[in-house]
Amino acid sequence: MSRIAYVDGVYRPHREAAVHIEDRGYQFADGVYEVIAVRAGKLVDEALHFTRLHRSLAELRIAGALADAPLKFVMREIVRRNGILNGIVYLQITRGAAPREHAFPKAARPVVVVTARRSRAPDPNLARDGVSVITIPDIRWQRCDIKSVALVANVLGKQQAREAGAYEAWQVDARGRVTEGTSTNAWIVTLDNAVVTRAADSAILNGVTRQALIEIIHREGCRFEERPFTVAEAKSAREAFLTSTTADLLPVVAIDGQPIANGEPGSLSEMLRSAYLTHISESA
Repeated sequence: MSRIAYVDGVYRPHREAAVHIEDRGYQFADGVYEVIAVRAGKLVDEALHFTRLHRSLAELRIAGALADAPLKFVMREIVRRNGILNGIVYLQITRGAAPREHAFPKAARPVVVVTARRSRAPDPNLARDGVSVITIPDIRWQRCDIKSVALVANVLGKQQAREAGAYEAWQVDARGRVTEGTSTNAWIVTLDNAVVTRAADSAILNGVTRQALIEIIHREGCRFEERPFTVAEAKSAREAFLTSTTADLLPVVAIDGQPIANGEPGSLSEMLRSAYLTHISESA
């Protein structure tokens, strides 16, 4: 079955989908995106994704895109036309096409692109055995809270992790504190059983999985601290894990080659992962 994409008001075969060469997303990374999980043909945490989408659009002052109701229809139609039971929907909105100039164009119209693809659930061995991460300097811009398509620093960091044989790279600010992964949020569990992740300030993206997990943590009665933590604190933690839409929740068992605790997934991480997978089923 050939894939179908939605581009600027038209459903097209994926191989024929294209935007104008002067689209500002292509030339300036002047746009935002969302990646939404699909489970059993349904969208997971759709409301949280739309709340973040609206915030990102407002921060970049992109107005005039599709309203929520038709956009949600398009997303479901793309899922249906591509026969997606388990996978992702990718949604991108740019400021549009205009003659190349840094300042906002007066006449540009936002361009909406929606695609979908099948994907497997994360390898169960990753959850069973845990993953390793490396730490790298955070070289990104200072508005990481906006889900912008400007991801070249993340791409470089992810490649660095791959070349080091690690699953992910945790980025570290100038004060030695972990911000987040290149495509994930970073968490630790302290020796006195507090679950810690950095506050959703301008240094990190407020992940939808992150938001859902915080609700689970409160519901389960776990201690929760929303604050920065250093690389040294992470390496001496009782447990560590990462979260994202595509990775769900994966235990981190080593940082820069140093085992976390006994080098195996921790019990609290496993409990939270189980609770999150239940949330996915209920949300979809």
